[in-house]
Amino acid sequence: MSTSGVMGEPRLSSSELDAIERFYDAVPRRRADAEDHGPLTLFVRRGDGWPYYARPTFGHPGPVSAEDVAAVRARQRELSVPEAFEWVLEITPGLDAAAEATGLPVRRCPLLVLSGEPVQVALPADISLAIVTPRDPDLAAVQAVAHVAFGALSPAAGPAGPAERDATAAALPAGHTAAWHASLVEGTMVHAAARGRHGALAGPLCAGSYQHAEGVAEIVGVGTLPAARRRGLAAAVTAALARHALDAGARTVFLSAQNDDVARVYERVGFRRIATACIADPAEHE
Repeated sequence: MSTSGVMGEPRLSSSELDAIERFYDAVPRRRADAEDHGPLTLFVRRGDGWPYYARPTFGHPGPVSAEDVAAVRARQRELSVPEAFEWVLEITPGLDAAAEATGLPVRRCPLLVLSGEPVQVALPADISLAIVTPRDPDLAAVQAVAHVAFGALSPAAGPAGPAERDATAAALPAGHTAAWHASLVEGTMVHAAARGRHGALAGPLCAGSYQHAEGVAEIVGVGTLPAARRRGLAAAVTAALARHALDAGARTVFLSAQNDDVARVYERVGFRRIATACIADPAEHE
């Protein structure tokens, strides 16, 4: 789906996109081995943790063909890793057609960059918001918020809340939990959480993170428990992460939105659309 018809054409900035491309190439190398497949680079994780993907080789001048995609997919199957690809449409415009030619569905998402200072969002009186530390007693619950939030098919409010969060926290794979904690200790990821102070909606309700490299920070995984939505928590967490990233020295802060409706939330915080992030993954439509 093309999102530009609703939000207007992306406003391109070559310097911003160049910085983001460098970031996309640098970040996976911390925890993954990079395999060279010509116009594509496959990142294969080392040990446990989040699986990675293939993306266009940084600086490669040529197009990516369906045969190139098929060859990498075969290698991904050989390694028993997800057949996933991520890229920026405006940087590699033919990859969407190549991926679709091999049978991969392609999701096109608004890519937005922070313009100026983030707009701080007022929180309800019963909500607190803070950067997460490695000693936080609710680490598993904070991590579980995103799993519950993105497990819901609709961004609308719903019944899933603290009970589902806590059940998910208890079932998190040990490897994912250890990798998440290690990112806190190492400082490679910064996490923030909005929490209910008391009552039926106590504890972590909305959480998000940013990863950083090369003077660039990407805000990722901002999600709110369905039962706590429509209270401005995602916008507040996003603004807090953006403020923290700027204070830590980031020159560019960006994110990708799930769709146009979510993008409008980020626009209210001070982000503007500059491009389109693409994700090709069979799991997206399973």
